[in-house]
Amino acid sequence: MSKNYCLGIECTAHTLGIAILSLDETPKFLVNIKDLFTTEKGGLIPNELGKHHKEVAPKLYAQALEQAKISPHEIKFIALSNAPGLAPSLLEGMRFAKHIAKDLNIPIVPVNHCIAHQEIGEITGAKDPVMLYASGANTQIIAYEAGKYRIFGETLDLGVGNFIDTFAREAGLGFPGGPKIQELAKNGKKFIELGYSIKGMDVAFSGMLTKLQNMLNKKQASLEDLSFSLQETAFAMLVEAAERAMAHTGKKELVLGGGVACNSRLQEMCQVMCKERGAKYFCPERQFLVDNAAMIAYLGIKIFLSQERTLENGRSHAGQVPSQESKSPECIIFKPEDFDKLDIKPRERTDQVEVTWK
Repeated sequence: MSKNYCLGIECTAHTLGIAILSLDETPKFLVNIKDLFTTEKGGLIPNELGKHHKEVAPKLYAQALEQAKISPHEIKFIALSNAPGLAPSLLEGMRFAKHIAKDLNIPIVPVNHCIAHQEIGEITGAKDPVMLYASGANTQIIAYEAGKYRIFGETLDLGVGNFIDTFAREAGLGFPGGPKIQELAKNGKKFIELGYSIKGMDVAFSGMLTKLQNMLNKKQASLEDLSFSLQETAFAMLVEAAERAMAHTGKKELVLGGGVACNSRLQEMCQVMCKERGAKYFCPERQFLVDNAAMIAYLGIKIFLSQERTLENGRSHAGQVPSQESKSPECIIFKPEDFDKLDIKPRERTDQVEVTWK
């Protein structure tokens, strides 16, 4: 039986995702499903995320195979999000990936989650964009320059999604809080000055969070007005940073990535900015903005096919163990006999990865 598919596994934080894509230069998306850890009150507990992933992974895998109508023996390799993220989540995802890969005797391609968000933006038609990556733990302005994805701006304290979720938790809204804050903001009528913290292309949210929490606890403003003011202030900072990065790099395209990019107000503000600059605006559909396994498989296929071309050219380094100096795990294909060398990288930065597949 020919092996024609890639299995993608997303496991960096609250989402356990499974995707199946065809192994082509232009992949066909067969399945992209996920199970999201949620709470009625409170936020994320890392160890609980690990338990969640361990519990739902086998069921999601079986469901994905059934929906794709393929045999597991048609899977040629697994693309795994091993970086960056929460260690308990990453560990459970890696254990599950190794279990399947050993059973099928297929390799694993480790993928950087942040770069996968950037690469999946290609499906919108973007060619060489600046990406505004706005998610829970990550807030970065990213663009490709000189062989790497460079971070031109980022949060100096906490990610915009974590900032919003922390305020939502204080308000008793549970996790995830972003969608609930967005709905409340639609009924906000009064803009409240919260503090606008941007330095060059870097942003900070902790001061704004403290003021929001104090005003909420002292009942100095309605939750609707606070939610409205939060969005208007935080998103204006992100758009300003993204616009500065576009001016600095000379790029004429903006693409959105990350779960917070699902917010319709942030999308609207980015569209206005791009229109005023004469730039092109791109935004993948929701299933590719939130944490998902399709983007992991999409980048995994690029890496895998580039390695196959290298093999054909007689310059193979596939399966070798990266040296301590190597910052390029994406260019390594781990075979089952090398799985003890494959590990998670919870703190790997976007700009530490050598982009070998372009």
